[in-house]
Amino acid sequence: MSGGRHVRVLRPGQLGVEETGSWRELRATSGAVRNPFMEPEFAVALGRVRPRARVAVIEEGRGGKGGADGRGIVGFLPFERSAWGNGRALGLGVSDLQGAVLRPGTALDGEELLRACSLSSFTFDNLEDGQALFTGRTADAYPSYVIDVGEGYPAYLEGLRQRSPKFLRTTLAKERRLGRRVGEVRFVFDERDPRALDTLMAWKSAQYRRTGRRDRFAREWISRLVRLLAATRAQECAGVLSVLYAADRPVAAHFGLRSSTVLACWFPSYETELAKYSPGLVLHLRMAEAAARAGIGLLDMGRGAAEYKEALKTGELRVHEGTLIRPGVGAALHWLGREPARRAQGFVRRRPRLASLAARSLEAAGRLRS
Repeated sequence: MSGGRHVRVLRPGQLGVEETGSWRELRATSGAVRNPFMEPEFAVALGRVRPRARVAVIEEGRGGKGGADGRGIVGFLPFERSAWGNGRALGLGVSDLQGAVLRPGTALDGEELLRACSLSSFTFDNLEDGQALFTGRTADAYPSYVIDVGEGYPAYLEGLRQRSPKFLRTTLAKERRLGRRVGEVRFVFDERDPRALDTLMAWKSAQYRRTGRRDRFAREWISRLVRLLAATRAQECAGVLSVLYAADRPVAAHFGLRSSTVLACWFPSYETELAKYSPGLVLHLRMAEAAARAGIGLLDMGRGAAEYKEALKTGELRVHEGTLIRPGVGAALHWLGREPARRAQGFVRRRPRLASLAARSLEAAGRLRS
């Protein structure tokens, strides 16, 4: 690369103590929200289930002064590489935040970085906002819905009461009714019982099939990834399983990742037999309360419109979807194979009536398959 820079491409498991330390330091000084999907522990877990996972280590001066750790490391790009040289963000389709981790002020050329990584393209679907390296020409932006509890849960609850008084009143009434009719309601923010995770994954698989969507947990690597992350306990990337019980019976659950300041919401689901009590909404309120108590200031519910997100959110971040392409035969093959479908999906998402019709069609297809 130009500017005296050098790129080493490693498997995530080959990252040493110095590399992971530099990664954490760069992330801490970036000024970005400390989302656990952008931490080295997530990349290492992905590397254990995705053989094509790689991390580009970007160095300046090849060991000279000026890097984050005195070795000249100025950035990292986690990615996966196909046999044809097409690149994709690490965990594309399952990771809720993606992109490079760079020292503030580092200027890079995206196409030059792809060349150094032997990639003809780089595809992303949840790229972190502000990554101009990849978003200059090809990306569409989408909202990622967040709950800000930085001022404490009582302040969030009061704001929710002012914005949506009927919604809050109804949800709290349903929680009380659940306790009276099913049994005492209790909540565990960080449940360690593996049976609860099995229950959540079974609920989520049934939900995917019911709504006509691809069952993520039918893919072995995703199931393995979730179990690996459930056992991960790093300060800035730890798996958290939260469960709402009624009479000691799981009625709603969520598995996500947390850092010291962010809870990344990932896989929520609930017992459909008790849907009339809205256990999923009750669960999210309890999660917000517990997160605030644990010093977490932000719950990131991710991209994808949903009624519960609209009801609970306090604001939005942005993520991006698209592809950076380096001219060549590999890029042309990528465009022909992926880009027309991506653009068609974007066309539908930007038109609420079409999106609603598509969702209803998927649910009808799911009912037929069931």
